[in-house]
Amino acid sequence: MDLNTIAAVATPRSREELTGWRPGDAWLAGGTWLFSQAQPALTRLVDLTRLGWPDHAISDEGLSLAATCTIAALDRIELPPAWVAAPLVGRCCRALLGSFKIWTLATVGGNVCLALPAAPMIALATALESTCVVWTPDGGERRVGILDFVVGAQTVALAPGEVLRRIDLPAAALRRRTAFRQVSLSPNGRSGALLVGTLDADGGVALTVTAATRRPFRLAFPACPEAGALREAIAAAIPEAAYHDDVHGAPDWRRHMTLVLAEEIRAEMAREGRA
Repeated sequence: MDLNTIAAVATPRSREELTGWRPGDAWLAGGTWLFSQAQPALTRLVDLTRLGWPDHAISDEGLSLAATCTIAALDRIELPPAWVAAPLVGRCCRALLGSFKIWTLATVGGNVCLALPAAPMIALATALESTCVVWTPDGGERRVGILDFVVGAQTVALAPGEVLRRIDLPAAALRRRTAFRQVSLSPNGRSGALLVGTLDADGGVALTVTAATRRPFRLAFPACPEAGALREAIAAAIPEAAYHDDVHGAPDWRRHMTLVLAEEIRAEMAREGRA
């Protein structure tokens, strides 16, 4: 869609040029959402793609993803064999339904910062206990856990002029076994519930709930819980008002599917723990 209120497009090539943020500005990376509908409040776009951030970096500490890394580039990354959570990356990429054009343009950072409840990059980041590295307008940076970064539907903890630089996934989380469950109202519909379970080597289990809720939730247990204990923990952690309501699913259906998928994950984790 043509954005007919845009009067200028800035193309900074260094951090020093990321200055002068003003009302009406918007960061531009893939632009798949930005150009999907009218943006009458915007007057200038600041293109981040000319900054040349490497898509990813692998180190002993884990995996770092640039905010400008596309979904297609993420899906192509070859991760170390010891990182047994690697298949979760591809599953979350494929949970972003779209054509190859979307895959090659949509970015990890854009998916997180848009903060749609169904955003699969939020599910990936939450399940693997990621940290968001945020650049501040004064030249500094701050680190924010993903659960504190995504605070509601289409609401993130970015102040004016701040930009998400990268997302860090720790190696310890990437070494965990994972279980993935997703459900939609239609075969090609947006996720109505997307849950991920992780299993530590010492038997600790965590459950991440996204898509069904306005923001991500993560529940951790020292060992795989019994079915009743899991249901009680979900009820205690996720208030009914937190379940999302839109054309892709009513809150009561989302809550029900959360419990169904959570039990499937619990059963799988219990089997993995005995293996």
